[in-house]
Amino acid sequence: MAVVTQSLDELCINAIRFLAVDAVEKAKSGHPGLPMGAAPMAFVLWDRFMKFNPKNPQWFNRDRFVLSAGHGCMLQYALLYLMGYDSVTIDDIKNFRQWEAMTPGHPENFVTPGVEVTTGPLGQGICNGVGLAMAEAHLAARFNKPDTTLVDHYTYVILGDGCNMEGVSGEACSLAGHLGLGKLIALYDDNHISIDGNTEISFTEDVSKRFEAYGWHTLHVENGNTDLEAIATAIEAAKKVTDKPTMIKVTTLIGYGSPNKQDTAGIHGAALGDEEIKLTRENLGWTYAPFEIPDDVLTHTRKAVERGASLEAEWEKVLAEYRTKYAEDAALFERMLSGELPAGWADALPIYTPEGKAIATRKTSEATLNALAPAVPELIGGSADLTKSNNTFMKVSGDFQKGAYENRNLRFGVREHGMGAICNGIALHNSGLIPYCATFLVFADYMRAAIRLSALSEAQVLYVMTHDSIALGEDGPTHQPVETIASLRAIPNLTVIRPADGNETSGAYKVAVATRKAPTLMAFSRQNLPQLPGSSIDAVAKGAYVLSDCDSTPELILIGTGSEVKLCLDAAEQLTAAGKKVRVVSMPSWELFDAQDAAYQESVLPKAVTKRLSVEAGISMGWCRYVGAEGDSLSVDRFGASAPGGTVMKELGFTIDNVVARAKALLG
Repeated sequence: MAVVTQSLDELCINAIRFLAVDAVEKAKSGHPGLPMGAAPMAFVLWDRFMKFNPKNPQWFNRDRFVLSAGHGCMLQYALLYLMGYDSVTIDDIKNFRQWEAMTPGHPENFVTPGVEVTTGPLGQGICNGVGLAMAEAHLAARFNKPDTTLVDHYTYVILGDGCNMEGVSGEACSLAGHLGLGKLIALYDDNHISIDGNTEISFTEDVSKRFEAYGWHTLHVENGNTDLEAIATAIEAAKKVTDKPTMIKVTTLIGYGSPNKQDTAGIHGAALGDEEIKLTRENLGWTYAPFEIPDDVLTHTRKAVERGASLEAEWEKVLAEYRTKYAEDAALFERMLSGELPAGWADALPIYTPEGKAIATRKTSEATLNALAPAVPELIGGSADLTKSNNTFMKVSGDFQKGAYENRNLRFGVREHGMGAICNGIALHNSGLIPYCATFLVFADYMRAAIRLSALSEAQVLYVMTHDSIALGEDGPTHQPVETIASLRAIPNLTVIRPADGNETSGAYKVAVATRKAPTLMAFSRQNLPQLPGSSIDAVAKGAYVLSDCDSTPELILIGTGSEVKLCLDAAEQLTAAGKKVRVVSMPSWELFDAQDAAYQESVLPKAVTKRLSVEAGISMGWCRYVGAEGDSLSVDRFGASAPGGTVMKELGFTIDNVVARAKALLG
């Protein structure tokens, strides 16, 4: 092999490339093409610009890095290893994509310290980046002072053609441009290759012009393969533009250096193979064995450890000064960073009595949110253009807008999917902020991927969903979410709560705010619901509880959720008058009930009582686990209809008489 003279920068970049090549080859699985092509921009960014401390990946004032094109995750793992993060060793690199590895097949924030967000589904990462930048802007506006800058960091994102094709990225980037998020800088790996081949077969728009139309500052590095100074100059120029986010299009060759596979779809998602790796080593002058990194490279890249410690120490001095000058703000800031909720916050939850008037739970949600807003200052959120329908405006604050980032009401516009992904970014900023977002329940389908990633990423996002059943009425079956609740219950680590009245609404928020490592989805009614005797704030945390009971062992249990709990109570009254022994159970959350011990579950749903009827204005799927083989479900196993809500409920069987009839049929 001919000796090729390389600069230290070139050695470092090739180290990134070959760690990716060798790891994918050993795993016989992965995506080497992006790391090989994007290594120069990533190295310049991490080596010359980014603030981070490898020995404390959670240092607050670090710059955030998001690899939106998450399939190229070996790029990030190589950087973490080279820069001295303890979370990724050379053995972890060798263990790429293996069971319980610190180097999974896509970046996962809950696995690998140094990874900020979970990416993989294309487009999600850039949206998370928008959320991270919004969190930084909000905290800077709230806590920075004319003489003390406490919050000051950038969000950098590397995204690819696929991210730009996915519609969700357009939703979030449009909002980012409107908001003028000047500390958001995206580097677009413009390599013109996707799985199907060259993007000329499906994607020929001018991405830069699109981002200009969004309100972004745009730049172009024409040679991202070797022109390191052009990359650095572009990042420097981006940082000088403070009133707009910046998209830097960096034109590269996917799989750069591979003589036969670069610039082809064949290197996107497959190992190169022994022969092509040999040729690539020769082509790039890489004389080292697999996973071998020259000392010069590690000596240089590990300078990040000392640099990061110094950056954090300097910031700690700023924080100490801030504590002295602004003690009250400092206490709030540090409490939020700790993840601790304010003392006594739950005392603000509204309490309802049966004498209170009937109110839609979307309205009791509004009351609860506004009661909590002053008590829990980390709450921040809004609606997808349905604020007055979802009732999600916090009266203690104004709108989060360009020039008013200190405010807590977010205006997402009609962008459900982007909204959910942005909230994931806010939650994973790890600054204590608790984001909420809202829409009609049926449109959870528009944001399902983001909800799923909330659950997977252990991100505390509060999903406020209203118009929760066929009872919303005239808008018809397109807006009536008959199957939505059941489908959401299928997502692991997502708590779904459907409250029956005001107390259960308060209980739902109590659970949601206290649950720091998982999302909670709350489904609220459009129609007015009475305040139920026996309903309980604290019992919601149990998932299900006995709302009314008979004097002895029941012969029938009616199980209701949401608006149908009142139907169960009214039916139980008639059945009791007819001499039947009936228990009514309110079950606002399957997930919370399933988490209880067997003794509590038995106390609510005794195995000996086999005659059970569930009543929920949604599909029956899943209810068999609670009603059993001898039970029944009053459900909606069809689409709804367009008519006044009360009419739709009546026509589809949600009446007291029908509940009584179905119960009597069960009892024989």
